[in-house]
Amino acid sequence: MAMGYKARKRLALFVLAVGLPTYIVFAVTVMSGMMTREIRFPLAVEFVIYVILGIGWAFPLKWVFKGIGQPDPDADK
Repeated sequence: MAMGYKARKRLALFVLAVGLPTYIVFAVTVMSGMMTREIRFPLAVEFVIYVILGIGWAFPLKWVFKGIGQPDPDADK
């Protein structure tokens, strides 16, 4: 069963307002837990990891955001 436009729009808003900040806190906590003052990734490796974490959340949720910026296709004209 496919989600309706309004349900996807609400889910997208929830993901952006609640899910994304939660994911950011989780990712930064995991990264900081892996590193200490004595043991740290090289700066280039750390940058690549943060870029992957920053982009990686969007791919599994692409279906939620697809078409959200368009007018509601189910609305009366």
